[in-house]
Amino acid sequence: MKQFKRVLLFLLDSVGVGALPDAESYGDGGTATVQHTILGNPGLTLPNLEALGLMQIPGLEAFSTGKSPIGVYGKCLEKSKGKDSIVGHWEVMGVPTTMAFDTFPDGFPQHVIDAFSQAIGRGVLGNEVASGTEIIARLGEEHQKTGFPIVYTSADSVFQIAAHEETVPLATLYQWCETARTLLDGMGFGVGRIIARPFVGTPGNYTRTANRHDYAARPPKETDLELLTGAGIPIHSIGKPVDIFPQASFSSTVKTSDNTEGMAQALKAAKEKEGLIFINLLDYDMKWGHRRDVKAYGDGLKAFDDFLPTLMDAMDDDTLLVITADHGCDPTHTGSDHTREHIPVLLWHRGIIPAAAGIRETFGDVGATVLAALGAPKPEIGVSILD
Repeated sequence: MKQFKRVLLFLLDSVGVGALPDAESYGDGGTATVQHTILGNPGLTLPNLEALGLMQIPGLEAFSTGKSPIGVYGKCLEKSKGKDSIVGHWEVMGVPTTMAFDTFPDGFPQHVIDAFSQAIGRGVLGNEVASGTEIIARLGEEHQKTGFPIVYTSADSVFQIAAHEETVPLATLYQWCETARTLLDGMGFGVGRIIARPFVGTPGNYTRTANRHDYAARPPKETDLELLTGAGIPIHSIGKPVDIFPQASFSSTVKTSDNTEGMAQALKAAKEKEGLIFINLLDYDMKWGHRRDVKAYGDGLKAFDDFLPTLMDAMDDDTLLVITADHGCDPTHTGSDHTREHIPVLLWHRGIIPAAAGIRETFGDVGATVLAALGAPKPEIGVSILD
């Protein structure tokens, strides 16, 4: 296959395209993030994503306007257990997980909280399953009075620590997260991420800031990113990838505050960088999916669709565009959890022969495609879609 100087890998966080065969066992039967978002936004059209083949993916044909695709399109099954970001990202990069991470529907065991409190030298507030914005609104004032961090979790495998930036310096909050990472690993818990959740403002008017930082578990084996590094191919992170893959050797990293900044940084990198440019657009998940905001989710898909012509015009003959996801987060589903869904895969470069890629056996086919496109060794898991 053709070799490329760069691959733009857009991971649209939570943009799933329909329930996996085992979704019912996760409480996610019938979920379909993209389909239900379109249905929930009458008049929403995504002409550029459709041109790449989105509406020809199995399960999305009802939304097609009959436009002939110009790209390669399909969707992927998941081999891994679970439905969180870590699991999805790892499998995209060639490392399926056979066991789901631990979750804590009743909060963390008291001995864990006691050990964490002792390690940081102060008490802890919260220790419950909660929405981040809600628990900060409820406990933020007490946190500012006491200096005690707010600890909470969700349906995901996360240990989240919230602190006001004027009450607890960011460096201290980050140190607490590193302490929690070491502590939980040492206790044998399989926690996917420790997340720093800084916020600012005054009681009744708190807002989270862009200084979030994730401390992810390390993959149990080398990912496709290590294969790229071993082949001398640079990797650039825009947004969340650097947090998800703490073991990887990124040549550059850019933190982003929202999807708009992520897209702008991707466009800049497409003109300046070579190798893998790995972009995570997080707002779909963090701001709209978990909050079940179907209108905002639709607006976000439209914004990315509107961005595509500018991006594609800027791509040269040596650039491959890959668009995928890591799980679903159907904004019309009950609760606020991720949803276990297929992920889409859309491929385009100048001169590509449009084709249906069908239903792939693993998310790992995405990573295998990236490796093949950049001339890296083949991975153990996954088959290049462009072979």
